[in-house]
Amino acid sequence: MKIELVTTLKRQATKILAELHSTKEPVLITEYGQPSAYLVDVKDYELMQERMHILEGVARGETAIIEQRVFTHQEAQVKMEKWLK
Repeated sequence: MKIELVTTLKRQATKILAELHSTKEPVLITEYGQPSAYLVDVKDYELMQERMHILEGVARGETAIIEQRVFTHQEAQVKMEKWLK
């Protein structure tokens, strides 16, 4: 992963963005020697958001199973029939 100072980003934003788009490698921006932000390609960011959304759904499903908030196939069919009417 590439690391850049925030001042370098200010001075060379076009160059850094061009490299980011060509390599698809995230850039860690530091401020006062500490990590401050990541620059990532838009498509990569959107893919990460989609994956996060899927993982959140899986986590909700796992929680429902643990809390025993589940239905049999027949119970689910009855509930869906009522909902779809």
